[in-house]
Amino acid sequence: MTGIPNNVLRISESEASRALAELPAPFAVLFERGDLSVELYAPRGVDNQSPHTRDELYIVSSGSGMFRRADQVCAFSAGDLLFVPAHVEHRFEQFSEDFRTWVIFFGPEGGVQI
Repeated sequence: MTGIPNNVLRISESEASRALAELPAPFAVLFERGDLSVELYAPRGVDNQSPHTRDELYIVSSGSGMFRRADQVCAFSAGDLLFVPAHVEHRFEQFSEDFRTWVIFFGPEGGVQI
């Protein structure tokens, strides 16, 4: 599920989730504009992602589990927001079968320098 027009008004999580279930990849790019990219991500069994080149936010839409960012670990559940700076190792661990999260990549390659 990609190529949503720039004038999109609404993206339904339930519709995106149904479409995602039919894709071979565990994520779907739903919206891109400038330095912003929005995806829906639902790892299947194991989260094998690698560090990304941009800062990112996760907004958990369903499920629960544990989240690891470098040497930090925290529990998460639906409604939580998690932040990962660019190039930092991270992954979801011990997550429920219904786990899904919005992923928002933003800012420049390499992350925002503060």
